[in-house]
Amino acid sequence: MRESILLSQIAAATAGGFPGRPDILVGPGDDCAVIDSPAGDTLLLTVDQLIEGVHYRPGRPVDEIAAAAIGRAASDIAAMGGSPRFALAAAALHKSHQQQHATDLFNAMARRAEALGCPLVGGDLAITDAPTTLTVTVIGAPHPGRGPVLRSGAMPGDLVFVTGPLGAARASGWTLVPAPRLELAAQLCDALGGDLHAMIDISDGLGIDAARIAERSSVAIELDAARIPLALGVGSWTDAVASGEDYELCFTTSAPPPKSLGCVEVGRVTIGAGCRVATPDGESVDAGAMGWDHHA
Repeated sequence: MRESILLSQIAAATAGGFPGRPDILVGPGDDCAVIDSPAGDTLLLTVDQLIEGVHYRPGRPVDEIAAAAIGRAASDIAAMGGSPRFALAAAALHKSHQQQHATDLFNAMARRAEALGCPLVGGDLAITDAPTTLTVTVIGAPHPGRGPVLRSGAMPGDLVFVTGPLGAARASGWTLVPAPRLELAAQLCDALGGDLHAMIDISDGLGIDAARIAERSSVAIELDAARIPLALGVGSWTDAVASGEDYELCFTTSAPPPKSLGCVEVGRVTIGAGCRVATPDGESVDAGAMGWDHHA
């Protein structure tokens, strides 16, 4: 079973919307669900997991684990151009962990959440024989002017940008400390408004994640290998495209962003389907499977 296939099936099953629930604006298939609250506010809802032995090696520092658990979920809010407001955390801790470890982990998660503007307001705790699993839910608000930026808005003719160098996680040995691009996402919404058509955070790899925009938007994305910015220590475009855990943003726009934001143009949107990379050798490579895809 592959994560990508399962997610596609879930998105397809809910493609017709939720009859009788006009308050559910966006369901499965994007970085966040988007709902209208009874009070009339639009909310962004997301949840993410961090599993010991899958996403991080046992024995990593508590502060690093906490930053990853909170940061991964907050990055989904950034991908929608929003601001995180509140967080909830459920922890299933392996029985080998001492009580002090649990206390230290909670305190570290609370500090990280507070620093990102989404105080940890509740959660749940359990002890298990299975590997430790941390599940974080973040509730956020969309950009007040632009509104939520979905994956489904890319249009032929759009330019494709990323917000920074890629491949750092792989080059550093998959260290954990994601830095959600919340401020930059807000600046893009401020500057581009409705010209900012689609966006995603690069959590699984530029290839897979750009392909997700292409699929949801019913377009094709063509990346230029020569333009892809490489993080320090990354030797090739293939490593940059396939590296997960970058947490930079990939977005499509009909107008270039201000140069002061430091974004890099890496491709364009065309008519068609899928995501491909034009290599320096003149080849066209399917990038849709380049990245991290959970499978059993």
